[in-house]
Amino acid sequence: MSSSLPESGGSTLPSPTTVDRDPLAPAPVLAVVFDLGNVLIEWDAYAAISAAVGDERARAFLADETFDFHAWNMQQDAGRAWEDAEADAIARHPHYREEILAYREHFEASLVGPIEGTVAILRELHSAGTPLFALTNWSHELFPVALARFDFLELFEDIVISGEEGIAKPDPEIFEVLAERVEHVGDLEETIFIDDRLDNVQAAVLAGMDAVQFTSPSDLRADLLFRGLPVKAI
Repeated sequence: MSSSLPESGGSTLPSPTTVDRDPLAPAPVLAVVFDLGNVLIEWDAYAAISAAVGDERARAFLADETFDFHAWNMQQDAGRAWEDAEADAIARHPHYREEILAYREHFEASLVGPIEGTVAILRELHSAGTPLFALTNWSHELFPVALARFDFLELFEDIVISGEEGIAKPDPEIFEVLAERVEHVGDLEETIFIDDRLDNVQAAVLAGMDAVQFTSPSDLRADLLFRGLPVKAI
């Protein structure tokens, strides 16, 4: 699925470009902004936790709503130190001590691998000279693990890491940070944002961006082709 903002009107004497352009076509895109987790890199917390405590315990821990792993992990994505997060969680849930410590200890296992179809799109855009940025919810302490493993991250002109900023998507403030990072290329209205989470896509649209929810590399390729971006038709 994709979602784009309507064009603003108000010009009484349309320019030649307005006349020539299909009114139903999307606005030109000057830069592409990617989320990373589950868009370019497959992420699965279960893989890290089960490496230490086994399948059954890992599944039970992640399913326990009284702990809420994803809400807890989001606080580290928003800048909380892992040492503090682990100490607090163990104090409240001492029976989960091994599970809590397992995630950071085995974090690399949670990075299951690249999503090759999306990486191919990223490389095509880079080869065509399209400015590329990333906006990711990620702990600043753990992001170096990804940098060391995935060479395609070097293709980004800049990466906004939520843990460094102390703000995580879908908070509108992180899109203000992004606007500052891309301003030498254009406004947010001239960029497209790609994320697997609908709430983040909706936040990007509210910030003025064109945005698409990532479901598969093939669907993303079609969305980008529709917007006139230089990717191959397959």
